[in-house]
Amino acid sequence: MKAGEIRELSTDEIQKKVIDLKEELFYLRFQHGIGQLENPQKIKQAKRNIARVKTVLREKELKNQE
Repeated sequence: MKAGEIRELSTDEIQKKVIDLKEELFYLRFQHGIGQLENPQKIKQAKRNIARVKTVLREKELKNQE
């Protein structure tokens, strides 16, 4: 997921994306805890995706305040 793709989404869609990514991270952590996660890098990728989406969301909020 790239920042350019995220910027094309509406604010509501971005907020839904954050919720979905947090759920994904929860399940990845759960799988890691019970030893079923094949690729631990997925946790790192999920965290970065959440940060990327939140950054774009904050940019939109600041742009709307002007």
